[in-house]
Amino acid sequence: MEELNKTQHKSPNQELDYLKIVRIILSRWYWIAGSVIICVLASNIYLWYTPKIYSTTAIMKFEDKKSEIGDLVGVPNVIERTNGSRLQSETVVLTSTPLLLNAIRQLDYRISFYVVGRVLNRTNELYPSKPLDIQLIKLDSTNFFHDLITFKPVSDNSFSLSYKDGGKEIQKVYRYNAPFVIGPTAISIKNPGNLSKTTSILFKLNAPEDFVARVRAGLQTSETSKNSNMLLLRQTDMNPQFATDVLNAIVKEYLNYDREQKAQSASQMIRFIDSQLEVLSGGVRGSENSIKQFKQTNKMMDLTSATERVVGKAKDLESQIDLLKIDLIAIDQLRQDIIKGKDNVNLNLVTGASVVDGQLGTFITSLNSLLVSKTAYLKTYNSASQVVQDIDKQILLLKNNALTSINLSRQLIESKIKFLQSQLGPVNQKIAELPTAERDLVSLKRDFDVNDKVYSSLSEKKIDQEIFRAGILPGATIVDLAHLNYVPVSPDERGTHQKALMLGLAIGLGVIVLIRVLNPFIYDKETVESLTTIPIIGVIRKFPDEIDQFSTQILAISKPKSIFAESVRSVRTNLNFLASEKESKVICITSEVAGEGKSFVAVNLSSTLSLIDKKVVLVAADLRRSKLHKTFHVPNDMGLSSFLANQCAADDIINHSNQTGLDFIVSGPVPPNPSELLHSERMRELITHLSTIYDIVMIDTAPIGLVSDAIPLIRISDINVFVIRSGKSKFHSATVPQRLANEYHLNNTVIVLNAFAQDLLHSRYYTTKFNGDNYGKYYYYSDYSGYDGSGYYIDPDESKWWQIWRWFKK
Repeated sequence: MEELNKTQHKSPNQELDYLKIVRIILSRWYWIAGSVIICVLASNIYLWYTPKIYSTTAIMKFEDKKSEIGDLVGVPNVIERTNGSRLQSETVVLTSTPLLLNAIRQLDYRISFYVVGRVLNRTNELYPSKPLDIQLIKLDSTNFFHDLITFKPVSDNSFSLSYKDGGKEIQKVYRYNAPFVIGPTAISIKNPGNLSKTTSILFKLNAPEDFVARVRAGLQTSETSKNSNMLLLRQTDMNPQFATDVLNAIVKEYLNYDREQKAQSASQMIRFIDSQLEVLSGGVRGSENSIKQFKQTNKMMDLTSATERVVGKAKDLESQIDLLKIDLIAIDQLRQDIIKGKDNVNLNLVTGASVVDGQLGTFITSLNSLLVSKTAYLKTYNSASQVVQDIDKQILLLKNNALTSINLSRQLIESKIKFLQSQLGPVNQKIAELPTAERDLVSLKRDFDVNDKVYSSLSEKKIDQEIFRAGILPGATIVDLAHLNYVPVSPDERGTHQKALMLGLAIGLGVIVLIRVLNPFIYDKETVESLTTIPIIGVIRKFPDEIDQFSTQILAISKPKSIFAESVRSVRTNLNFLASEKESKVICITSEVAGEGKSFVAVNLSSTLSLIDKKVVLVAADLRRSKLHKTFHVPNDMGLSSFLANQCAADDIINHSNQTGLDFIVSGPVPPNPSELLHSERMRELITHLSTIYDIVMIDTAPIGLVSDAIPLIRISDINVFVIRSGKSKFHSATVPQRLANEYHLNNTVIVLNAFAQDLLHSRYYTTKFNGDNYGKYYYYSDYSGYDGSGYYIDPDESKWWQIWRWFKK
């Protein structure tokens, strides 16, 4: 008893058993395998049904290229769009609608062909293949039939087309090579040759605008490395050939666009010169005809050398004045462009930049650069954002500075014109002193020479601009064109399988953890040891075969070589060490609730104790629901309740079993006051009387957690055995004996774990270590796990469902 009292003070040490954790997981390996298989199958189905996306890439290098032709003809080179956000600006250009439309027009986009796939009737594009030769006879690019048309061959000379028009399904038969009309569109189809009558081909007519959203959605740009001038372009699409073709078309179209943007200044200058030449050409021809007619009328030859010198000087001065007036027109045009907010402004001077304010060119270049940056930012930010507002402020400041510089430049040009006109006055005075006929000829010839000189000067300027425009180089180079790639980037087959495998493992392990977390029952002795300090004196194994509910077959006797019988004998051995000083022991067996096997344990323990020459009497003290009489096949007319009610003597209720040394007392009729009867003095007298006759008085009581009937019996017993059933008793059941021992100051309480069957899924992953202070305070017992095949026991074969090889050995 002293040893039992000591065990209530300190729990045994429990250490984490990693090997047991592995065994717990492996005990439900088929759950993990099943979840992995399901996830892998799901991933295969996903890969099967998900359209594949292909990707291709191209690389462009942006750099400042200076044309040497500009230096040769004396035209300043175009200033590149060099700023911190250049690549961002060029990305906006690359994804702009006009550039994409021009790129799409380079493809064979007009007719798309499709076939219906086996998966979910999904249509697959056949680009660039063209299984049908369709001739477009009448097609309005703004008004044509857009919906899908299904082609099916009917015979060698005819075919059927089906399509929807106005929500109605229309199907018609047409002849090959014969024009027909679908909506506003007229087409014909050539005979494709040998086509099966089951063939079904879908096609539709397209406009370039139909592809813009598709191309833009798949186009991505990024720097190849930070702060580099290399841009990586990636195009994704369900058709790898289309992705390759359209990306190559985009990069090539960008070079054309960039070249045209840089040539815009020269082109504008050429257009301006052409307009002035058109005006001057009429004046030159008119002046030339007037001179010829005047000479013929007045019979005059050329002017004298002195007059020629005077006329030449006047011609030079007037030519310079006319060219400066043309520059004034260019200055006024520049002012109007800036005021109207034109995106790209240029200064078209025919006399050169020396006649204007030196800062005007810098202002115009900076203004154009800011306008480009604003366009790029508006693709990302709205007009009310701080970034755009800051650029607007800079643009407004530059416009004001440019307009101020334009006014100053205009004043400079006007001052130079006045200076030239002042020099022209004395020359005109000399010409006025000439004879009338000669003076008239001088006037005609001077007008012709001035116009001719201005015309020649403008023509030379135009040639210079045309040469310069021809030599302009784009600001980018195609480093690597897109190449056809048949390896899909989405869905990622390898990654999907890896994720499916990981998800399957996670689900399988998660189910194991979830079931363990949600489990409220006790399954093994380690769990009991972790919840209470009351010692366990044994583990009774669960009998593998089905047994009757009344335990009519006492298995400890009928199956003596089973593991179950051996486990009962182990409990018997430990019971002998308890209260060893007593010649006769009173053992009370109880549990928290019904169904935990206390009567089953009582019967089998009593049977095994009788086998070692012990006289044992088993008392059915559960006066409410006892089934002991059914176990021994006797009536329940007279029993313990009859004795306690003074209806008979003690010897009248003692029954003898077929087992030598084992007697029993049934409960008797159910009384109206069972608790009061068990608290009576006659109950104490009966136990005292039985103790004089028997070595063991085994009392099977009512569940302590349901009624209080067992309390008086527990307090007078030498040993109290609390039964916990594996897989039936809940966690709080293990704390009940501890509370009873503390409340009633009992030091004779022990626990028996009943119906134990090894289930690693619910077993505790800690191992009890009996060492140090704990060594010797607990009773040795075994749960007999792993000893089934040792050859010492004869038990039914417990083959698992997956252990097929054991089936064939039977």
